[in-house]
Amino acid sequence: MARTGFFHHIGSFLLFAATVLLIITDISAPVVNDLSLLKVDLANSNDRQPTITFGTFGYCTKGTTVSACSKSHIGYDPISVVENTVQGVSYHVYAADTSKGLTRVMVLHPIATGLAFISFLLALGAGIVGSFLASLGALVTFIVTLVALVCDFVSFSIIMHEVNSSNNGSRAHWGAAIWTILVSAVCSLLATIILFFTCCSARMHRRREARRVKY
Repeated sequence: MARTGFFHHIGSFLLFAATVLLIITDISAPVVNDLSLLKVDLANSNDRQPTITFGTFGYCTKGTTVSACSKSHIGYDPISVVENTVQGVSYHVYAADTSKGLTRVMVLHPIATGLAFISFLLALGAGIVGSFLASLGALVTFIVTLVALVCDFVSFSIIMHEVNSSNNGSRAHWGAAIWTILVSAVCSLLATIILFFTCCSARMHRRREARRVKY
C-alpha cells in the first residue's frame, strides 16, 4: 500500500466528504428551515417574502398566513402543500400520488449517509482487504445515493414545472440540499474507482515482491 497510499487517502477523504454532504441533505427542512431540496418563492406584494422549503423529512412555510414547519417523518404530501399555498396551481391526481410516493424513498438519504460513513471507516483500515471492502461499500453507497437523487429530481420536478408554468408570479428553484446529494454521489463514485485501483495496485505490488523473494 506504500506506493498507492496517497491515492488511498484521497479515496478515504472522498468518502468522508460524501458523508458530510449527505448529512447536510438529511438535516434539510424541517430540521433546518432554510436548507431545502426545493424552494418555492411565493408571489406577494408586501415585504414578507413568503417561501416554502421542502426537505428530506418535511417542509417549512415562512411569511405565509401560517408560518410553521411540519413534523419530521418519512413521506409527506408536497403537492397538497403547494396547492393550499400557491394560488392558481393544481395537479393531476397521478402527479400528486407520484410525488407523494417518491418522498417515501427519501428514507434512502440517511441510509446512504450510514453506508458512506461505514465505507469511510473501512477505508481507514490498511491493507488490501480494507481497500476492497471500502470500494464495495463506496459502490453500494453510490447506487443508493443515485436512486435517492433520481427520485428527488423526479418528485420535485413535478412541483417545479407546474409552479413555474403558472402566471401568478411564484417561482420554484432547487435548494442547496439537492446539490449536496448530487456532489456526494460523485464523491462516492470517485472513491469507488480510486479505492478499487489502490486495492488492485497493492495486490500486484505484493505479487511482484513475492516473486523477487522467490527468485
